Amino acid sequence: MRPEQERAVEQLLEKVEKPARYTGGEMNTEVRPWDEADLHFAFCFADTYEIGMSYLGMKILVSLINSLPYMSCERVFMPWVDFRAGLMERGIPLFSLESRKGLNEFDVIGFSLQYEMSYTNILDMLSLGHVPVRAADRGEDDPLVFAGGPCACNPEPLAAFFDAFQIGDGEEMMVEFLDTLRACRQEGLSRNETLMRLAQIEGVYVPRFYAPEYHADGTLSAFRRLDGRAPETVRRRILRNFSDAFYPDTFPVPYTDIVFDRIVLEIMRGCTRGCRFCQAGMIYRPVRERSMDRIIALAERLEAATGYEEMSLSSLSSGDYSCLKELIEALMDRFQDKRVSVSLPSMRVDNLVKQSLEELSRVRKSGLTVAVEAGTQRLRDVINKGVTEEDVLRSVTDAFESGYSTVKLYFMTGLPTETLDDLSGIGELARKVVAAYFAVPKDRRAKGLRVTCSASVFVPKPFTPFQWAAQDSIDTVMEKQRHLRDCLKTKGVTFNWHDASLSFLEACISRGDRRIGEVIHTAWQDGCILDGWSEHFKYDTWLKAFEKCGLDPAFYANRERPYDELLPWAFIDMGVTQRYLQLENERAKQGVTTKDCRKGCNGCGLQRYEGMCRV
Repeated sequence: MRPEQERAVEQLLEKVEKPARYTGGEMNTEVRPWDEADLHFAFCFADTYEIGMSYLGMKILVSLINSLPYMSCERVFMPWVDFRAGLMERGIPLFSLESRKGLNEFDVIGFSLQYEMSYTNILDMLSLGHVPVRAADRGEDDPLVFAGGPCACNPEPLAAFFDAFQIGDGEEMMVEFLDTLRACRQEGLSRNETLMRLAQIEGVYVPRFYAPEYHADGTLSAFRRLDGRAPETVRRRILRNFSDAFYPDTFPVPYTDIVFDRIVLEIMRGCTRGCRFCQAGMIYRPVRERSMDRIIALAERLEAATGYEEMSLSSLSSGDYSCLKELIEALMDRFQDKRVSVSLPSMRVDNLVKQSLEELSRVRKSGLTVAVEAGTQRLRDVINKGVTEEDVLRSVTDAFESGYSTVKLYFMTGLPTETLDDLSGIGELARKVVAAYFAVPKDRRAKGLRVTCSASVFVPKPFTPFQWAAQDSIDTVMEKQRHLRDCLKTKGVTFNWHDASLSFLEACISRGDRRIGEVIHTAWQDGCILDGWSEHFKYDTWLKAFEKCGLDPAFYANRERPYDELLPWAFIDMGVTQRYLQLENERAKQGVTTKDCRKGCNGCGLQRYEGMCRV
């Protein structure tokens, strides 16, 4: 950045909201001198600093990349509207926090795809960084732009904007990807030949080597390889030795509040439960645990390095960790005197025990969060939740008896086969939770009962048994939300719900094909950014973008798809087979449950890979 631009940035920081979003320099920040690196990597998160800095994957991968002797990795976040306007007015490119280099000065730019409604932010960040937005417009000297993360399992809506995608676990794949890219640079290979070599890496998808074809009705007819050297199927990368995999022993400590401002310890990856709506439960299989000794050692190093007073044991289902009771006791014994608390953000009520609650509350009590998902046992069986009303009431009673008074209940509306009776069941369950609180003697319960019921809108996702299902129309969703509001008019109960139109667009994009990319581009050109923030969401502009592109959003969101339809993500092997997903979808229609994988193999497809499943 030129001296005059540096001065302009300093002046801009004096005028904007939350300038700490853009200053960098946090404690424990890793910075390698620019001239000492062979390759410069901009790790981009397509949302604001306080969202991105809460994301564990960024902390792991930034630290991993900076551990490579030839790499320098710096962070870039989506600016808020005030800082964005200031950059555009002054002609300053979007820059990294560490060295304030413009995005266009980096060799490689990586985005983490966490949420479909952040996609316009990606285009905006590239444009702000003076990088051509479309991959086809980038020349030999432009950065190579790629993406990974959970939403990369359907890369097609963003295929026009990325040179490559990483699909699956990133720790080993990232190192191989960067090693290959460095070798290609040293050999003087062209951009196209570099991308072909990257496409040979397991888990890497390069869109330019493939082309979709469509039937007259708009469905996919074929997905062709344009170069025979490109793999016919892109196989997801799976990290086998999870326990010993790279994990940072220090995190940057922000100067400003972020969403999750604490130590995060990933104790396991994957889930065996098989909830039929849950994409993460399918695409992160199989379950892999980090050893208890390794977790404790990481906890000690991270606490010493950061000074945080809370640590969270993270996974899709932390309660399924095989040594959870012993782990909690060991952590509490080590950190109680330092007033460091331990929290479990993803406990399931069928394995939540009173002893664990009491251990966790030794330092301080947080609220109890329970993901119930559906209001009746019939619908919980349809989605294979594996939780009963008795489980919920036992868990909240144990919590109330242990001194908890705040309970959050998470539900979903619009699930396949849902009826108004299922929604009424949510209100009935909430009233029973309130009754459970008052059933505890006054001298044993904390004051100030707060029960929050939150209801998201079901979004069918790729690589789930419900990937073929239709989403409810917006009118139907809103009707169900009104019914639910009436059901939850109970003293001590608060009801929160999601924006139906936002969830509708999320469904359009999550199951979209390559044509959706034109809608995203048009919406962005017409002013759509920060769509995940309600004050900036422009639903009408999105609808006009669909109209301009000649596409019907209901075709993507509200249409049930037949099994013989070619899906936009069918060329990707995520481990779980389409045959198994179809079987689970049929079981859902019949209300038949499937056992936890730990109780015996259900034949999801991962057993095809030697040494992958240990059940």
